[in-house]
Amino acid sequence: MVLQTRYAVSHEAFDHFIALPENADRNFEYIGGEIVEVVSNGKSSRKAADLIIYVGSHVKSNRLGRMTGADGGYVVSGEDYIPDAAFMSYARQPVASDAAYNPVAPDLAIEVLSPGNAGGYDEREKMLRKIGNYLAAGTVLWLVDPEQETIDVYIPGNPRQTLRAGDFLEGGDVLPGFRLAVASVFSE
Repeated sequence: MVLQTRYAVSHEAFDHFIALPENADRNFEYIGGEIVEVVSNGKSSRKAADLIIYVGSHVKSNRLGRMTGADGGYVVSGEDYIPDAAFMSYARQPVASDAAYNPVAPDLAIEVLSPGNAGGYDEREKMLRKIGNYLAAGTVLWLVDPEQETIDVYIPGNPRQTLRAGDFLEGGDVLPGFRLAVASVFSE
């Protein structure tokens, strides 16, 4: 059995660490007092980009708010996350934040699992923490699993819903009128 040494750091230490010149082109999250580098792969990145196109088109054409991609960070329940994509309504934040980590949690976060995210206990534990924090902040979460070709929809106060090919992903109260065939997310 291999034990991994884990160190808890303060939020101030996290802010100092990400400001270092050698970290300028890297993305980090602050999860449970730990610094976690955000790493993706081509497949996960393509799925996130597809969802940005679909959701972003709906957001722009209906003038609902703003989208961010995999470089847009948010403070969520006191932790710093960088979802693969996110939506912030004009109603919740009329003036855009240019902070590295927007102090307002997004209306919708889209997290796409990468092989590392689906891996060991530590990764699952961090994702469960993120899910709980998103929900506590009032954020709707779409958790996309490219390997299983599923999208888990988490809406605060509701049970998780798992969508597959044949189902439709709907925007509900967060993205009124948005409807997308799940199969289109996973087709190449």
